[in-house]
Amino acid sequence: MSYHEHRHAAPENVNCAVLIISDTRTEQDDESGKLIKQRLADNGHKVMSYGILKNDADAIRAKIEELVAQAELQVIITSGGTGASSRDVTVDTVEPMLEKRLDGFGELFRQLTYQEIGTGSILSRAVAGVIRGRVVLCFPGSVNAATLAMDKIILPEIGHLVREATR
Repeated sequence: MSYHEHRHAAPENVNCAVLIISDTRTEQDDESGKLIKQRLADNGHKVMSYGILKNDADAIRAKIEELVAQAELQVIITSGGTGASSRDVTVDTVEPMLEKRLDGFGELFRQLTYQEIGTGSILSRAVAGVIRGRVVLCFPGSVNAATLAMDKIILPEIGHLVREATR
């Protein structure tokens, strides 16, 4: 099958979890989480789970393990904790859990970020992969990063990602 045939065969609607990784955000001021959830809903996808976790490796690992155990969940989106500071542990926690890496996600995210902000894009450690047939996408916590990731990468490919991850 061609790329376009694969995309055509992909599910139109998928079940997602949204995790915000932050030491400071609350549900009231979590603009990135609101944006991600709204973009998913506007495109016909279901947000089955939403939560805010501290930059704590054990908590992140436990929550992802809990989520991948849910048979109906197909995609886990994390926002935050992907930078270079000592508190940014999302990538360090998630990467060892990945059974397959999707390096193109981080590469494309950084390329598109470079077009918007320039060389500061090197500070992003955006990463994606597959854990037990679930697509996991991790990107920075800013609203601009969430907008870029959702609009330019995730929403155009989310069904295709799920189709390939579950084959």
